[in-house]
Amino acid sequence: MTGRPDELWTEVVYIAYHLHWSFDSILDLDHLSRARVISEISTINDRINNPEPTSGRQD
Repeated sequence: MTGRPDELWTEVVYIAYHLHWSFDSILDLDHLSRARVISEISTINDRINNPEPTSGRQD
């Protein structure tokens, strides 16, 4: 494990909270993989929290 322990804990907790993965499963990922998972979770959260506006047309 590389990086600061606080950063690792933040990554682990973020992934565990959103995906409900086990601590060991998350630690098995290398840093770049954890960063990619975090990025994908953030993208999904952004889409959920900021949906694209509709065209205003009601059918």
